[in-house]
Amino acid sequence: MTKTQLGRIAAPKLAASALALVMATGGAMAQDLSGKTVEFTIPFSESGGSAQWANFYAPLLSGALPGNPTTVVRYRPGAGSTEGANWFQGQQDRGDGTQIFGDSGSTKFPYLLGDPRVRYEYQEWKPVLASATGGVVYLPPELGERFDGDMDDLKDEPYLYGSQGATTLDLVPLLAFRMLGLTVDPVFGVEGRGDGRLMFERGEANIDYQTSSAYLANVQPLVDDGLAVPIFSWGALDDAGNIVRDPTFPDLPTFKEVCEATEGCETEGVAWDAYKAFFVAGFANQKTIFLPSSASQEMVDAYTQALDEIIAADGFAEASNEVLGVYAQMTGDAAIEATRQATTISDEAKQYVLDWLQEDYGITME
Repeated sequence: MTKTQLGRIAAPKLAASALALVMATGGAMAQDLSGKTVEFTIPFSESGGSAQWANFYAPLLSGALPGNPTTVVRYRPGAGSTEGANWFQGQQDRGDGTQIFGDSGSTKFPYLLGDPRVRYEYQEWKPVLASATGGVVYLPPELGERFDGDMDDLKDEPYLYGSQGATTLDLVPLLAFRMLGLTVDPVFGVEGRGDGRLMFERGEANIDYQTSSAYLANVQPLVDDGLAVPIFSWGALDDAGNIVRDPTFPDLPTFKEVCEATEGCETEGVAWDAYKAFFVAGFANQKTIFLPSSASQEMVDAYTQALDEIIAADGFAEASNEVLGVYAQMTGDAAIEATRQATTISDEAKQYVLDWLQEDYGITME
């Protein structure tokens, strides 16, 4: 049985369990969605990690929300996800619970950078779930076998990396590679991280990273067959905001550990502050479910209660770990705070990234 199949099979059972708990408490039942269809829109294609995440949660929401509405996932890809986010900004009057939106780090990054394509305002949206994730960087075996906790012996290698673009979620690895002193030539224009992985498999790229769900499904088999070697993860945040080892990959060092061990890479100062800001937006709170600004507090509470019961239901941890990895799923005040942190950056760190993008890639936010 594949991980995807496990998620699809486990979801209805989890949803039924969560629904039973919601009905037992009765707190959110005044918001009745009987006979309605909830549109769960994500601004990406059907092939990526966001689709996997949305399709995992959609049937659970159908079972746990009051009235058992049908929940369908809609795809609105385009312009690095800003097109779909701009569309959702125009749906702010649909606060009856039938329209929800799921973003990703690739949606938060243009917002943080002041991209002129952005016509959406996170402060107007109402977060009800914040999902953390992780990612793993890996090399082909001939390079991976030379990794010994630092990148000093690997700096002289030329690297090719398939990238969706420097202002997408790939900003995190590209900035990390720069901080490590690697010479990485990104091949821009790949449509998704899955295409970057295929470049690696074909030998057209010799460094790559995948988010945890995609790594577990598609890269771990390469590792098992001796065709790829993981070298570090991005890590995770503890309750105090410190970067610690990723709970899904506890045996891998974090980028911070590798940076500390690599000559010339610093874990303090403006470059580090910039990296951490985008790491939080891209991974520590990578995906968020939002209701429109017009949603009542009662509707927000109904979604929060449903999600709380889903997360607490028997079997959720096992199923979500298989599909999404071992990461925090935050609701209520925790989701609000995580979203605040993921959509905030200091002026100094923002300017550092803008200067780097212009200097290395000729990209300006104009």
